[in-house]
Amino acid sequence: MTTWVRDSGLWPRGQEKIDWARRFMPVTTALGDELHRARTVAGLRIGLSLVLEPKTANLALSLARAGADVSVVCRAVNTRDDIAAALVRAGICVFARSDADSATERRQALEFVNRRHHIIVDDGARMIRLAHAEHSDVLDSTIGASEETTSGLRPLREMEREGRLRLPVIAANDARSKTLFDNEYGTGQSTVCTIADLLGVALTGKLVAVAGYGYVGRGVARSASALGATVTVAEIDPVKALEAVHAGYRVAPLAEAAADADLLISATGFAHTVDIEHLLALPDGAAVAVAGGVDQEIAIAAVLDAGAARRTVADRVEQFLLPNGRTILVLDNGGCINCTAGEGNPIEIMDLSFGVQLLAVEHLATRGEELAVGVHPLPDTADARVARAKLDSAGIRIDIGGQAR
Repeated sequence: MTTWVRDSGLWPRGQEKIDWARRFMPVTTALGDELHRARTVAGLRIGLSLVLEPKTANLALSLARAGADVSVVCRAVNTRDDIAAALVRAGICVFARSDADSATERRQALEFVNRRHHIIVDDGARMIRLAHAEHSDVLDSTIGASEETTSGLRPLREMEREGRLRLPVIAANDARSKTLFDNEYGTGQSTVCTIADLLGVALTGKLVAVAGYGYVGRGVARSASALGATVTVAEIDPVKALEAVHAGYRVAPLAEAAADADLLISATGFAHTVDIEHLLALPDGAAVAVAGGVDQEIAIAAVLDAGAARRTVADRVEQFLLPNGRTILVLDNGGCINCTAGEGNPIEIMDLSFGVQLLAVEHLATRGEELAVGVHPLPDTADARVARAKLDSAGIRIDIGGQAR
């Protein structure tokens, strides 16, 4: 079995973390058991392109226990080497190591794509787009894919509009059991807590600017406010801006919001959201980070080309000397801060998201051949199954058709 790991001897530590996470993942466990009993995915090659940490490891193991031939790929910045080692020991093919350079990451990705998966579960649509761009022949054996991020669905929908998409894709991100909890509560909490830990500060009394008021932006604003910060929201959608006003936040253009911010957090998933003008507007000593996100959501390359200088001042914290003479702090090179520098979203939140992904895989395995090329919603029944599994695990009863259950 071809695989890439940094140190196979790390597996005991990784397995301990995986086992710990599983204790808090009743939805993934229950739905994975259903797939196992039904033999729905038995014999299928399923590829996961996700952040490689204990929670996603349990998703991979659930699919493997259900009989799938599972492989996992991950960028270096999002790879936990002990988890990779534990998965390899469990018989899962892994293309990930934390010390991989860009050339190695590309080789890993190409080997992953060349496994000719029947189903791909993607984060950011990286592997789906790579297969289309450079190895479209592998798509001949692909039933379909599932995408779990807002930023990943955007390019896939553009490919669909332009007639370039060649397979059905389930928009797992848009499922209510994912978006309402993962994007808003999970990413909001984990982003703000990770930033506070990296900076070593309390947010009480701090001025925080949040770019974007989608589900992630709402969660970031709520979490920052809960920790005592005064939040200003920047938003280009007038309805979302009005929603932020009704939630009690100040609303202003991003350059204006940045001008007095102690901390600027981008939550849009668009490159150059925080552009040079916004970086130059920040006060001396302010920090900037990304929640979720895409490459260059903070325009780091552009500001360096404009004459900025950078130096590392702490773990995953760089100080940038800007052309206007001010210094700012950029956290973890503008990466998805809660995943690159933190432990990702809370286990209980990701348990719901991975329940959604298991049902997306089930839908593709059972109905994928009937789906037209394009981006498809996950059926509402899947949301109900995920929510029901969580409620049942917590012993919570609700009314159904006039009767309590």
